Amino acid sequence: MSDERNDRGAGGRSGRRGGKEKLAVARRDLPTGPAWELVHPRCSRRRREDIEEVEAMVEAGETEIAHDELVWLLSECPDFLEAHVQLGLIALEEDDAKLARGHFGRAYELAIRALDAVGSPRPLPYELDGNKPFFQAAKGLVHSLMEIGRKQAAAEVCQRIAPLDPADPLGIQRIAGR
Repeated sequence: MSDERNDRGAGGRSGRRGGKEKLAVARRDLPTGPAWELVHPRCSRRRREDIEEVEAMVEAGETEIAHDELVWLLSECPDFLEAHVQLGLIALEEDDAKLARGHFGRAYELAIRALDAVGSPRPLPYELDGNKPFFQAAKGLVHSLMEIGRKQAAAEVCQRIAPLDPADPLGIQRIAGR
């Protein structure tokens, strides 16, 4: 675990609280032309090892510990999309589509706000690392919405993300039957 996480157990917090760090969007020049990528807050980039540990915990069946770690990570960095996605995946594993919808929906909402703040730029290709958690959240959200019978809401999410990456490498549109 990161030193920051270990400091928590001693009753202290190191660094500043991540609540002021927000998700942003930046233009990238690709060989195929200009594209856009989500730029994750520094607080989430610094916790890459923590997410890898959470993934290992989940694989080992230690979902309660993983859940607690993710909640702590979000308390330090609320715009940490990967933590929201992991909590959504844990909820799906526990057959709680409503809870999963909440976690995936929060990550989706954070990214949409960042995109809207700069005029909804496109393309936003999945292939760029910064965009992957957003599309994973959108996929989980559509899946969860379909599971709880909210087909119209799932279709609206699909409609919103379709022009961002028309290739749809995660097959999100197929989940909603579009």
